[in-house]
Amino acid sequence: MGASNTSPEIAFFVTCLVDQVMPEVGVAAVRLLREAGYRVAFPHQQTCCGQPFFNSGLTEEAIPLARHTVALLEPYEAVVLPSGSCAAFIRHEYPRLLAPWPEWHARAVQLAAKTFELTQFLVHRAQWHPARRVPGTPVVTYHDSCHMARGLGVRAEPRQLLQEAGYTLVEMAESDFCCGFGGVFSLRMPEVSNAITWEKLRMAQETGAPVIATADTGCLMQMRGLLKTNGIRVEHVACLLAKTLEGS
Repeated sequence: MGASNTSPEIAFFVTCLVDQVMPEVGVAAVRLLREAGYRVAFPHQQTCCGQPFFNSGLTEEAIPLARHTVALLEPYEAVVLPSGSCAAFIRHEYPRLLAPWPEWHARAVQLAAKTFELTQFLVHRAQWHPARRVPGTPVVTYHDSCHMARGLGVRAEPRQLLQEAGYTLVEMAESDFCCGFGGVFSLRMPEVSNAITWEKLRMAQETGAPVIATADTGCLMQMRGLLKTNGIRVEHVACLLAKTLEGS
């Protein structure tokens, strides 16, 4: 399909990890959104959503970031993020965080209603289906991130898109078992965090799939950091789906 000058404009909220560590995920996500028929704006004033402060108990420090993000993104028809964690924070915590201020609370509720994780947006709002399939018969296993599965209730959408794109999905045991990242948890309790990650990787490797797919960059970074074998790699769903656009 592709975007045109008359296509609806949406905002892409890149998230800190994509911006600083994995820009290829952002590039892939924008390509998919344009292929789905949207003009994609990148508000340059965007900052961290405030989740690290909030999760550390620094609520007062998170409030200015929440207000800034609400004001920045409210002009757009929809807001899309390549991360279930940040999307869940804006959707669920912003209204609670800004509840003491009625005007800000109302604006946060409006933003929450039009904020989507990438695969959630592609399936439910854009109703996009891959026009091409990746060559061969690639096999993947999918990791459900905690915020995606429990916070947003998004489980089927990334699986649907991967299968429509031609990937063979092999489910691991306890696909929603935590990857061990947990944001600042992985920094404060690295021994516990890494032990959880090893268990997650063990379950993934038992499937025999050469690729672990995930839709959350925090999980991706955590698993990549501990992965010692060349027999399996971890990829963001956006990058896997973007392979259907190669050559287009």
